[in-house]
This record gives sequence, structure tokens and C-alpha cells, in this order.
Amino acid sequence: MAVSSGEDRNADQDDPERRQSARQRAGEEGLLFDGQPVKVPADLGYKGATACAAVGITYRQLDYWARTGLVEPTVRAAHGSGSQRLYGFRDILVLKVVKRLLDTGVSLQQIRIAVQHLRDRGVNHLAQITLMSDGVSVYECTSPDEVIDLLQGGQGVFGIALGRVWQEVEGSLADLPGEPAESSESPLEDHHADELARRRRARRTG
Repeated sequence: MAVSSGEDRNADQDDPERRQSARQRAGEEGLLFDGQPVKVPADLGYKGATACAAVGITYRQLDYWARTGLVEPTVRAAHGSGSQRLYGFRDILVLKVVKRLLDTGVSLQQIRIAVQHLRDRGVNHLAQITLMSDGVSVYECTSPDEVIDLLQGGQGVFGIALGRVWQEVEGSLADLPGEPAESSESPLEDHHADELARRRRARRTG
């Protein structure tokens, strides 16, 4: 099924105690994010190794998701041997969301639907969306009331505030290299960048 609006799901709205509990839970889990993210340069791209480091995935995962069309680089696709993919900020944001949904057990089919839904959204709107899921379906919430209704109506519901993920990606990329979309590097240079990214991750997890 398509990603649904949070307001499409029925919830018991006549129980003020459950609603207050849901509101408190939403606040504790950071699902009511209302900050204003910094505008990201549209002409800046990030190589695969940088995207992996920012998201916390392996290059094999990144490559598989690109080849199967789940999340493809929008700044520059790979064309033949020696060419390098370049991912935009929005791409990395979506990659991070995909990883979160996978980690919580959402099916790949539902994730593909959610990703397509996010592709149809403008970058400026993404930060104001909270994705909620019961582990089977994914719901889009664009207001605090929709988030609270879903939490109130389902014990197993979890959420991902894209505004908060936006901030996390901003923080990660601040320490990682980006490059103009028109630039290119040799495979050897890309190998060195991949190795540096692996060493950074090793230091952070070691």
C-alpha cells in the first residue's frame, strides 16, 4: 500500500489520559521536531565512501541500493569503469531513513514505497515530515496531532522525524569531504577516500 497520511488512521481520541501519554512519548522521542534546517548547497556532491560514513552503512549496501534503484545518486550516476557516483544531501538523508526503517524491521517493499513518496516531496518539505510505522505500513505525519493520534492508537508504532535526521546528516557531513558536482577523481583516489572513511568509522566504533 502507499504511504498513508497519519490522519487516515483511526485512533481513539476520546481518552485524554492516553492522548497526554502519547504527547509525552512523542516529545521524549523527538518526534515533534519543528526546527529550521540549514539550506544545503544543491551543487555539492558526496562520494560513496562519504555517504557510507554519514549513514553508517557498508559500501556493498550502498552499491546494491543504487543498482536496484532503491536510492540512486542524483548529483552524478556512475557511467562505466572509473566513474564515481556523487550523492546529494537529499540522497544521504533518504539513505539514513532507509537504514532506520530496515533496522526496525519494515519490509523492503514498504521502504521502496516510502522512498518513492519522499522523492515526490520537495527538499524544503522533508524536514517537516515525521514517518511513523507499525512495522507493516508506513504513515506520513505533517503535524503534531497526527503523530500523537498514531502513538495513541498503536502500542507498536515508532517514528522517524526527518527534521532530526536532517540535523544528524548535517552534523556528519560537516566533518566529511564534499566536492562540486562537475569534478571527478581517479579510481585510485577514490580507493584512498574509501580507506580513510573506513578508518574514521573504526575509530568511532573502536
